[in-house]
Amino acid sequence: MAVNLDALRPGFTDDPYAVLKSLRDAGPVHRVETFGVPMWLVTRYPDVRAALDNPLLSSHGRALAEPLRGHPHFASWWFGDLSDHMMNSDEPDHSRLRRAVSSQLTPRRIAALRPRIEQVATHLADGFADGRCDLIADFAAPLPITVIMELLGVPSVDQENFRYWADVVTGLADGDAVSAREETSGYLRDLVTHKRTSGDDDLIGGLARATGETALSDDELASLAFLLLVAGYTTAVDLVGNGALALLRNPEQLELLQRSSSLLPGAIEEFLRFDGPTSHLLRFATRPLTIGGVQIPAGDVVLLSLASAEHDPNRYPRADQLNIERADRQHLAFGHGIHFCLGAPLARLEGEVAFKTLLSRCAGLALDTSQPLGWRVSLGSRGLRALPVTFLAKPKMPLDEQATIKVAKPTM
Repeated sequence: MAVNLDALRPGFTDDPYAVLKSLRDAGPVHRVETFGVPMWLVTRYPDVRAALDNPLLSSHGRALAEPLRGHPHFASWWFGDLSDHMMNSDEPDHSRLRRAVSSQLTPRRIAALRPRIEQVATHLADGFADGRCDLIADFAAPLPITVIMELLGVPSVDQENFRYWADVVTGLADGDAVSAREETSGYLRDLVTHKRTSGDDDLIGGLARATGETALSDDELASLAFLLLVAGYTTAVDLVGNGALALLRNPEQLELLQRSSSLLPGAIEEFLRFDGPTSHLLRFATRPLTIGGVQIPAGDVVLLSLASAEHDPNRYPRADQLNIERADRQHLAFGHGIHFCLGAPLARLEGEVAFKTLLSRCAGLALDTSQPLGWRVSLGSRGLRALPVTFLAKPKMPLDEQATIKVAKPTM
C-alpha cells in the first residue's frame, strides 16, 4: 500500500525528517502518493546520488510526465508555456542550454556582484525596526530578488510588480498563482523581445544577442529567465531562512560561528545539507530499472528525496545534528551529475554575505517566540514564509549612503 504523504500535512511540511527517517529505516524505496499522484520515493544517499546521474531517469517532463498532466501542482511546471528550461531537459538539449547560460553566467560575472550584494544586505539590515523583524520578508527575500532582477535586466520601474509576481508564483506570498504566472510569462516574453535589440549588458541581453550554438529561441529564453527567477530566488531565500533557523535552534553553533567567522564557508555547506532548499526532485523512468533492489516500471514517476539522503546516518555521522565544523561537505543540495545547479556559486555568495551581515549587525539574534513560523507547502522546495526574530541593532549607515541604494519592495 502506498504511503499518502498528503495525509501527513501539515506535520510533514513543518518537519519531514522524522517521517523520512522511518521510511529510510524501513527500506531504500517506497511506493507513495502525493497530490493524488502515485510515485516511487527513494530515501537513501547512495541510491539518490546514483539516480541523479542515471540516464534511464529523465527530467524531460513534457514527454514522460503523463501521470502529472491535469494536476495543478505539477502541470504548469512541466506543461506550461515557460517549461523549455534546463531542469526539464535531457541530452542533447540540456547541454546546449547549459552552454548558453554558462557563456553569460560566468564566475567573473558572479564574483563582480559581491559589492552590490553587500550593499543591499547592509541596507536591509539597517531597515530592521525596533529590534525585531521577519527575517524572510525583511531580509532573506528582498536580497536575492533584487540581485536576480538586476541580473536579468528588469527595469526599475517594473520591479515592484515583478517581485509581487515572483512572491506569489513561489508561494512566498498569498495571491492568484495562475494569474501571477500568466503575468510573469507575458512580461518575460516582452522583456526578451526588448533585449533582442536593446544592447543591454545584462544576462538576458547577452543571451538574446547570442548566435550560433548558444542562440536560444524566444520560448527557451523566456523559460530560462523563469527558471532563474523561481529556482534562483527560492534557493537563496531558503538557504538564509532555513540556515538562520537552524542556528537559532542550536545556540551553541551560533555562538561558535560568531566567535570564528572563518567557519562561515563550511557553515553554509552544512546549512545546505542539514535543511537544504531543495527537498525532493522528480524524475521519470524511460525504461524499467532497479533502484535499491526495487523494480521500477517504465513510465513511472520517481521522487528523489534529497532531504532524506542528506540525513542518512550511513553517509553522515550524527546526520540529524547541525555541525558547522563538519568535514564532509559533499552534499546533494545543488544536485549531482549533468543537472548540478549552475547558480550554486551565486547562492553561496548570497548566503555568505547574508550571514556575515546578520552576524555583524544584529547582536543577540533570537527567535521571536511570540510569533509563529510559517512554512511553504511544496513538494520540491523547503522554505519558510515567515521567520520572526529579535536582536540588538547596530548603528545604521549614514543617510547619504542609504539614499543611493534601491531595493524592490513588494506591492502587498
